[in-house]
Amino acid sequence: MSKWEEFSHSIDSSREYHERYHRALNNPKRREILKLLASGLSEDEIIRKLGLSRAEFDYHIQILIQGFCLERKDGRLVLTKEGNIINYL
Repeated sequence: MSKWEEFSHSIDSSREYHERYHRALNNPKRREILKLLASGLSEDEIIRKLGLSRAEFDYHIQILIQGFCLERKDGRLVLTKEGNIINYL
């Protein structure tokens, strides 16, 4: 079951899905993180490039995961279908 299917059973659930997604993408720092991950940079490289602390980076990553843009697979951050929108922005 896709993330969308998990949230598409009611109007309120659908609204929750879209609110999380928009919150994740509405921040320029998070959009930049997605772009850099898509380009193949590591977490440490992104932290250095953007001048973030580990705590700040982790905060943004958590919002991107909650917003359906990223997943952790085998300890690595992977863009989801929703996260790949960054290639079109």
